[in-house]
Amino acid sequence: MQTLDSFGDILLRDEPLAPYTWLKVGGPAQFFLTPRNEAELVRVLQVCQKLGVAVNLLGGGSNLLVRDEGVSGAVIRLSAAEFSKVEIDGETIRAGGGALLSHVVSESVREGLAGLENLAGVPGTIGGAVRGNAGGRQAEIGHFVTSVTSLTSAGEKICRKGDDLEFGYRQSNLDDAVILEVELRLAREDADAIAQRLRKVWVMKKASQPLGSQSAGCIFRNPRGQSAGEMIEQAGLKGTRIGGAEVSDRHANFIVTHPGATSDDVLRLIELIRSRISERFGVHLELEIQVW
Repeated sequence: MQTLDSFGDILLRDEPLAPYTWLKVGGPAQFFLTPRNEAELVRVLQVCQKLGVAVNLLGGGSNLLVRDEGVSGAVIRLSAAEFSKVEIDGETIRAGGGALLSHVVSESVREGLAGLENLAGVPGTIGGAVRGNAGGRQAEIGHFVTSVTSLTSAGEKICRKGDDLEFGYRQSNLDDAVILEVELRLAREDADAIAQRLRKVWVMKKASQPLGSQSAGCIFRNPRGQSAGEMIEQAGLKGTRIGGAEVSDRHANFIVTHPGATSDDVLRLIELIRSRISERFGVHLELEIQVW
């Protein structure tokens, strides 16, 4: 039987994951694989399924907390150029799942296509953004998605369109192992006007979020009709610190990490926040970030 060792050219064992995440904490991946093309990716998925090896897909590492003990099984990263292509045809954008969302946004603005400029400052890959329906007050990316091509854990290719796509608040029905390609439909507008809106969104985010610090984006989902950040701030938790993890003094729904921080510091701070918010508001905060 074929084993993961047969992928020696793209395999690292016990690879530290902290450098690949925005929080810069967490332990190693048992198997860390960087397929060079779709065919190789399919073979990796098929071998993992035959061996019963769990698979996690690592995107931009921006919405992720890796536990200190690391991740058992395989972690796959789509860093090869084939998975990051961005093509524009009229009002349609096709982007590989590994393409950075920021790159897709900038390309759309440059081509005079409107909609994605409202996602300026949202980190990560297009695949991760679509899977979690990333967005803000102005827009969510799911609104623009027309089709998604993905791979199942068995390496089978699936294309979803129209009613087969479902998006909700920070979620979708895209639970396949890998998102290969996303197609988006945008509206053509004056490029200068779009660029001006992008700059406005970017300036607002820089003023209100700790973009220069090590953070994972918003930690908690907003409860219906409420703001998690405002609740955390009202509870007096801004600046609260456990070990090397601290509630941002710029935006209370962000946790920033300092040198020497551990994943356990972040998890303990998350539980402290949840406890305080539950006591004061009777609300259970749900995580927006993934925890491996």
